[in-house]
Amino acid sequence: MSGSAPPATAYSPTISTTPVGGNYSANFSTAALEAWEKADVRRFCGYPPYGGAGMSGFWGFRFFQAYGLLEYRMTNLAPYEFQVVRYHLNYLVQLEAAQATASDNLDTNQASVWLHNQNEIRDRAILFDEWRRKLCNAVGIPPGPQLEGAATGRITI
Repeated sequence: MSGSAPPATAYSPTISTTPVGGNYSANFSTAALEAWEKADVRRFCGYPPYGGAGMSGFWGFRFFQAYGLLEYRMTNLAPYEFQVVRYHLNYLVQLEAAQATASDNLDTNQASVWLHNQNEIRDRAILFDEWRRKLCNAVGIPPGPQLEGAATGRITI
């Protein structure tokens, strides 16, 4: 069903959340990545959408080398590597959703003994970007142009 929309529990482990032989990745499918999973890998790794009409407008050796490597890797991973990628995607989806709901507490600075973390959104963004970089490392590619310098204080020109 390549190209179909992700199921509601797309990245939920199919077996259990208990590690198999000490490996959490073993709980995920060894099947090739679906089109929607590849789209998430591109997005989380900081690369633009692939699109349906090719990549016109994106020229340069550096772009083709990294983007081509990403596309090659996503298609040619070993079965256990598909599990590792899905393990990372599982956490990235959760971290991304947590950033969106972090703004729910912006109206409260302190309630009784509970004290709001003033840096919660920043901390979540840094953690999210750290996991995005871990996914890049798991796939074996450099962070894409939309991830380079994110949450590190660096400015990329």
